[in-house]
Amino acid sequence: MPDPRFFDDLGPIRLGELADLTGTQLADAAHADRQVRGVSILGRAGPDEITFLSDRRHVAALKASAAGACFVAPAQAEAVPVGCAALVGPASHAAYALTANRLHRPRRAGGEAISPDAHLEEGVVLGPGAVIGAGARIGRGTVIGANAVIGPGVAIGRDCDVGPNVTLGFALVGDRVRILAGAVIGEPGFGATVGAGGLVDVPQLGRVIIQDGATIGANTCVDRGAYDDTVIGENTKIDNLVQIAHNVLIGRNCVMAAHTGISGSVTIGDGAQFGGRAGVADHVTIGDGARIGAAAGVMKDIPAGETWGGMPARPIRDWLKETAWLSRMARRRGTGE
Repeated sequence: MPDPRFFDDLGPIRLGELADLTGTQLADAAHADRQVRGVSILGRAGPDEITFLSDRRHVAALKASAAGACFVAPAQAEAVPVGCAALVGPASHAAYALTANRLHRPRRAGGEAISPDAHLEEGVVLGPGAVIGAGARIGRGTVIGANAVIGPGVAIGRDCDVGPNVTLGFALVGDRVRILAGAVIGEPGFGATVGAGGLVDVPQLGRVIIQDGATIGANTCVDRGAYDDTVIGENTKIDNLVQIAHNVLIGRNCVMAAHTGISGSVTIGDGAQFGGRAGVADHVTIGDGARIGAAAGVMKDIPAGETWGGMPARPIRDWLKETAWLSRMARRRGTGE
């Protein structure tokens, strides 16, 4: 279930009602009165939760799932395990998105600038216009800059520095963390799927975890997870104007220069380094101590300790050799050799 500090639980709901809401059909009408309380991904769904299958490559995970119900396409309906109710339709991911909106609602800020339900330890400093949401917790010695917005349920450790105009929501922040001016932490990740009426936003039900000693640069955006968390490791330093997408896992002591863009579900090992304007495609793994050159475009996994550059990125020696060869060929053509 999504973290109750950040999401209100609107369940349960009958599967018959969900079928009507999502335009799906129960494979067994006897399951119409069964109730579910929440949504979950295949590998973590429990008996009172509903999940979905949108890719046949994950049929094995569905067969092993403990979910109480699952949205599936007609071709995969037979893969739903015994005891799991199948809701059959052409757009299972869109049905999941509609259900997530029905069962889970992001908590909203109240009307007060400083919620009476917030807990601030001694020595917290609030700048003019700061907003602190219900249930937020801020540790001793932390400074919140002018016009910063700390959302409901957010926990910030001790001796942190949150700059002016920062928006921080759906997040758990460690000690000695610096978040510079204008950074946006915890907004929904970029997730959409095709439904009957066109594109549908997929609710993002995860969190952002920022560990001790990390720095997030000015105007950087870190999206919350789609269901699991986005994690920034201990003592990692992120420059200005960087984009970290949903479900990204960044290790300890990493460095990212400005304009780096990390796509969703990327895993980055400890000590990795990124030059400015580097970009990483989704679901890529970057090993411990890897180095990515400026403006590189990473499209596949990088082993630990290697240095890659270019577009598409490849080992640095290969890239330099190819660049030198192209330069020689261009000179020869220019001189008519």
